[in-house]
Amino acid sequence: MVESIPHFIGGRRVAGTGRTAPVFNPATGRQTGEVALASAAEVREAVKTAAAAAAGWGETTPLRRARILNRFLRILEERTDQLAAVITAEHGKVLSDAVGEIQRGMEVVEFATGAPQLLKSEMSESVGTRVDCHALRQPLGVVAGITPFNFPAMVPMWMFPVALACGNAFVLKPSERDPSAALLLAEWLKEAGLPDGVFTVLNGDREAVEALLADPDVQAVSFVGSTPIARHIYETAAKHGKRCQALGGAKNHMIVMPDADMDQAVDALMGAAYGSAGERCMAVSVAVPVGEKTAEALIEKLAPRVRALKVGPGTDPEAEMGPLVTRQHLDKVRSYVDAGEAAGATVVVDGRGLKLQGYEDGYFIGGTLFDNVTPEMSIYRDEIFGPVLAVVRAPDYATAATLINEHEFGNGTAIFTRDGDAAREFAHSIKVGMVGINVPIPVPVAYHSFGGWKASLFGDHHMHGPEGVRFYTRLKTITTRWPTGIRAGAEFVMPTLK
Repeated sequence: MVESIPHFIGGRRVAGTGRTAPVFNPATGRQTGEVALASAAEVREAVKTAAAAAAGWGETTPLRRARILNRFLRILEERTDQLAAVITAEHGKVLSDAVGEIQRGMEVVEFATGAPQLLKSEMSESVGTRVDCHALRQPLGVVAGITPFNFPAMVPMWMFPVALACGNAFVLKPSERDPSAALLLAEWLKEAGLPDGVFTVLNGDREAVEALLADPDVQAVSFVGSTPIARHIYETAAKHGKRCQALGGAKNHMIVMPDADMDQAVDALMGAAYGSAGERCMAVSVAVPVGEKTAEALIEKLAPRVRALKVGPGTDPEAEMGPLVTRQHLDKVRSYVDAGEAAGATVVVDGRGLKLQGYEDGYFIGGTLFDNVTPEMSIYRDEIFGPVLAVVRAPDYATAATLINEHEFGNGTAIFTRDGDAAREFAHSIKVGMVGINVPIPVPVAYHSFGGWKASLFGDHHMHGPEGVRFYTRLKTITTRWPTGIRAGAEFVMPTLK
């Protein structure tokens, strides 16, 4: 049975009126849903509904907003398995990974429940004679989030809890590949007490995105996706006078120093390169062992682990890695493996021949490991977004660090070492936004902020944490003096508040 997947507008599910797109189960290759694709006219009407709700929500006390988010958090805790099953059915990732995604999203909800504290502002008494100054952070109004397929629950929860806590109405445009998680989140927010219209889900493709970017009521846009689209989102939003944070692609390196704990490094690479089938913007896709002995030891320990990787449908409790999200993406990843082999890289483990009995139509590929990769190869330059790990051998630390600093992306990176001096130098000098020291995927906790450098981020603000509060609010500074019966007369110079 193919399920119709609607929008969520004004506190209820709303059927689309025009185009649709198929939704598939990646493990079987079978169509399970048909999602509505919003037209520009439907976007305009939905945003108008959100704008009408934004005024009242913005006047709601931060404490009441926090209590609604607290109730939403409790619902998430109670229904994590239900949401994880929906994610696995449409994305393909293993259930344990889906649960982990939800838990990381819940951390941001928990952070946002501190709205009364987060929105406290500064005040200075007597900045001049009987003059005081204080600052306010006020909501923007309607803000939008455009989110990717790889984290259908977590990435939206990096955005909307903070936006709602700050008093904004939020319009979510999830990926049309796995849209059902967003509808559950919308219904649970309503159940928690969120007023109708404050949270909207608009399913759609490029037409819906372009309409959101041009809509006069949308004040800010948050985006996560590939770098070419992130650049377009940022430039278009800026042209329309909107605030924008657009997170793009990545090519995350992990340096393995000669003194590293090799077993720990291999464990880290297995999870960071092959978890979620490599469909993570924080996946490690390049390992850089320093020295030939380090490289040989790494390959010797890593290759059998990759060969033994348990690949299967996400519902299989023994599976470590599920399928890719679509047939088209599977073909793309395979083409990169073909290109790496043709370019002269050594294929240590080849995942292209993987076949699973009973799942022949699923979008599966096995873990792939390349050695002797060089910087001019496409498998090194490009974000593959699949379970493909490239080993680039470096003769020394300086060469390894230069590789990272000269790459166009600067999202995440890591170093594995026992040397505190090397670790400190790496953390201080590397040109990347998120750094791990013996931590392979250094995603910041919710009360810090997430974001990369260079072509991995367009905009001035990172996501969630203190940066998220600043992004979703406007600063207003108020200077006050009350009449005292003393008149100093008119002043025609720049006031100095003496």
